[in-house]
Amino acid sequence: MGRRTAWWRLAVVGIVLGAVAGAPGSPGFAAPASPSTSPPASASSSVSPSSSATTSSYAFAEGAPSVTGAADTADAESLEPGTTYRSSLPSDGKVYYRLQLDGTSTVYVAATAVPPTNLAVTPTEGVRVSVQDADGRSCSAADTASIGAGRSPRPLTVWGARQLSPGRSLCQGAGTYYVVVERVLRTESSQGDWDLELAPVLEPRLRKAGSTSAPEAWDSATPSPPAGAAVRVRGGGGFGSATALEQGVWRDDVRPGQTLFYEVPVDWGQQVYATADLSSSSGGETGAGFVPGGVNLALYNPVRGLVDATSISYNGGQRSGALAALPPVGYDNRYAVSDRVNGMRFAGAYYLVVHLAARVGKEFGNGPVGLMLRVRVKGEATVGPGYAGQSEPSGIFQVGLLGRGSGAAGEADSSDGDGGGGGGGDAGMRLVAVGGIGAGTVVLVVLGVWVVVGRRRAAGV
Repeated sequence: MGRRTAWWRLAVVGIVLGAVAGAPGSPGFAAPASPSTSPPASASSSVSPSSSATTSSYAFAEGAPSVTGAADTADAESLEPGTTYRSSLPSDGKVYYRLQLDGTSTVYVAATAVPPTNLAVTPTEGVRVSVQDADGRSCSAADTASIGAGRSPRPLTVWGARQLSPGRSLCQGAGTYYVVVERVLRTESSQGDWDLELAPVLEPRLRKAGSTSAPEAWDSATPSPPAGAAVRVRGGGGFGSATALEQGVWRDDVRPGQTLFYEVPVDWGQQVYATADLSSSSGGETGAGFVPGGVNLALYNPVRGLVDATSISYNGGQRSGALAALPPVGYDNRYAVSDRVNGMRFAGAYYLVVHLAARVGKEFGNGPVGLMLRVRVKGEATVGPGYAGQSEPSGIFQVGLLGRGSGAAGEADSSDGDGGGGGGGDAGMRLVAVGGIGAGTVVLVVLGVWVVVGRRRAAGV
């Protein structure tokens, strides 16, 4: 009897632990992830069409399905908002993908083109994307990104949109649309395919229409960068594996030809600032060489649209670069002309991307260069505009577990981890509390049954 009772009690303990660990909203017994222990990202095992022979350091979204870009609209494969795809981009000609859209949502499509790391590239070659309707009319100006002065193969990200907006008649209805991607070529450009990642995102309409004018004034003063001891981190290899950062000072190493990705949660009403400090190189004599555009620092918004970028020349000595002052995150920013303003149009994970040109290795050796990121998030978070439906992917325009007024009407819009880390506020704490209460209730009930059964066994019942 004693052995049976001990066995039974151990089984109950297992049930209790499982209930606590698996309760919705409960952190269970898993240790939280720490930026200082983030492992290096690895490339996805997915195979991209026509690109198996290329060498790429970019970490594509894990498990991303492959699609083939068509040479014309008749054969275009469909893209679904909320799903990230892997494809390839030929050296000449356009490739087409199909979108079937409703008449109530805005849809963005980011295209990240990745040249092979061993490819010789020119400053002016790059990639272009646009979204067109069934009559071939562009829904917005085509977005183009180029390699730049660093002449270094690196991921190039551009974005297109079908944006619903009062006062516009073009591309406003439901129907078939097309994503058009092409290389920007020059006569000296190398032949061969580039890898391609496509990330379509759906933004639902607002529950209540608001202003259609961009803010006229905002605090454009640049605050001093954060000081203090730096925390060691390891940058991710792509958007899908970006390392989460919060306000503070972060220390990493970057090698020539490498691109590192970080994400910073920025809520409605908040401003983000960032600087990148590069250490002196130990592999060559300072001033003995010079690499124009040796370091590139860029900020992308939650749908991977470029907000701002700065290029820093490198001569082997310590160098520093900073992003321009940016407005607080606000829905109405989308009506501004400036990319730096209209890109700050929604809350969520903003991506800091750092690239060190491959030519730095030729001038100063292939050893890593010290990188210091100083990130500041200024301002109190405010209530979001209030969407009337669900975003795809879910939670992309939120910070924390529930966000602030950004979810679908009448339901909790769980971010599933894609809205960025940290800073969930009261809403997030309420969800954790509810999960904790639920798990605690399970524990008390099971323990109560345990006590009652034990007493009945002792009494011989």
